[in-house]
Order: sequence, then C-alpha cells, then structure tokens
Amino acid sequence: MSFRRDLEEIKQKKKEMRTSVFKGAEMIWVLWETKKEVIERVLPPPLEPLERPIAVAFVANYPSHSYGLPYTEAALIIRCQYKGEIGNYYLAMPLTDDRATFAGREIWGFPKKLANVYFEKKDNEIHGFSERLGIKNIEVKLKLTGKFNTEDAPKVVSDIQMIPKRGKGTVNYLFKYFIHPTKEGFDYNPWLIKQVTKSKIKSMQMGEAEISVNSTIHDPWGEIEVVRVLGGMYVQTENEMFPGEILTEVDPEKFLPYSFIRWDWY
Repeated sequence: MSFRRDLEEIKQKKKEMRTSVFKGAEMIWVLWETKKEVIERVLPPPLEPLERPIAVAFVANYPSHSYGLPYTEAALIIRCQYKGEIGNYYLAMPLTDDRATFAGREIWGFPKKLANVYFEKKDNEIHGFSERLGIKNIEVKLKLTGKFNTEDAPKVVSDIQMIPKRGKGTVNYLFKYFIHPTKEGFDYNPWLIKQVTKSKIKSMQMGEAEISVNSTIHDPWGEIEVVRVLGGMYVQTENEMFPGEILTEVDPEKFLPYSFIRWDWY
C-alpha cells in the first residue's frame, strides 16, 4: 500500500471499476405534481421541461455495492428531456457514505452531500427521510396498498417514461464543473453529462404515499412544491451504473445561477 500507485495496478482497477454494481438494493420512489413555473426556474438549459411538471424523489438502502460498505441515500429529481430523450435531472442527493459521495461528484457530477438518511420497512409500511443540518428535507411514508394515490398516476408514470423498457436504462443528466481556484468562474466550461443506470428489478409494489419537503438556505427542497401527490413504489433491484458521456459544453455565464447545488451556500 502506498500513496503512489503502480500503473499496472491502476489499469487493472479501471477494468474492475468500469461499472458500479449495487446488489440487493431496495428503494422507495415517490412522485408528485409541482408547478410549471417551479420547473422552469430551477432546470438549467439546455435541458427542457416535460409537458407535465413532475418531481420525483427516492430513498434507498444499498446493502452491497462496488464501493464497499453499505449506505443509504436519497435524491430529489426533475423529469426532463434533452433533444427529445427523457431523463432525470438531480437537484440534490444526500447520502451516508463519503466514498460514494466523492465518486458520484467527481466522476459524473451528482450533487451529493453527506447527511443522515433513514430507511425502514415494516410489513407493508415503509418510512424514509433525509436529514441534514437538523432539518428533514424530505420525509416519506409509503403504505403498500397495491395502488397509487390518484387514478391518473399510472398514465403519468407512462407519459414521463419512469420505468425503462426492457434492455434500456434510466438516463441521468448531470453537469460536471469545478470552481476555479481563484473562486472566479470555473476550471473549464461546464459539461452536460449523460449517464445511464440499468436495473434488474426483482419486485415492484405500488403504494399510497405521504410526502413532506422542507428547506434550509443550503438545501431548498421545499422550493419543489408538492401540489398533488401521485403515489409511490417500493422496488427491490440490482443496479449497474455505466460510464458517462459528454453531450455538450455549457455557457458558463448562463449556467452560473444553477451551479451552487453541490455546495452549501456561502
């Protein structure tokens, strides 16, 4: 073991870690309708909103994965599109593991922050939340009743292509950038990244959800207003994350207002 790694060792490690694998994952997915003006305000160009202003969140338990120790994670997501391809844009991603934090932020640009993320399933009821700086930014209670909160929820899930077709993965849109050492601008023009995650779903159950979102100056989850709760799903799955693809460079001046989601406000 050394601070200096052998080149052959690095080459072998890159082969081993080309994809990140999560085995035995269990996740609560919840969906709600927010307001079009909210989506338009927080979605960076060149990403474009969908016709329906739908927000999505998950709370997940990862008992086994490529990075080593188990951890829990949550996320706040907007369904959006780029050149007609629908995917996820991540506004926040709190989690309990520092290694997964560094990997997600530095490789792809996921807006990860360390937090207290809780996940518990008791029979047909699941409780999950993410707590940071003493505030539960999201709290979800899901009762597995076999149906959603609203009758139109299945159509919404279909319209926003929430569940990928067989053989297809979930598209995630991310922005990769680093603040310049002078704190003026960026190291380079930010990149829009496309990253794909494929899931082998072992089981999926529908449920009726209760959702609460709350803000701090550092984590403004409450901005994504809950107008109407659509429902939730409990999924047991194995996930595999694939390397990303640079889609385009982004104008740094236009992107600057959206660039502070990965850091606490300062």
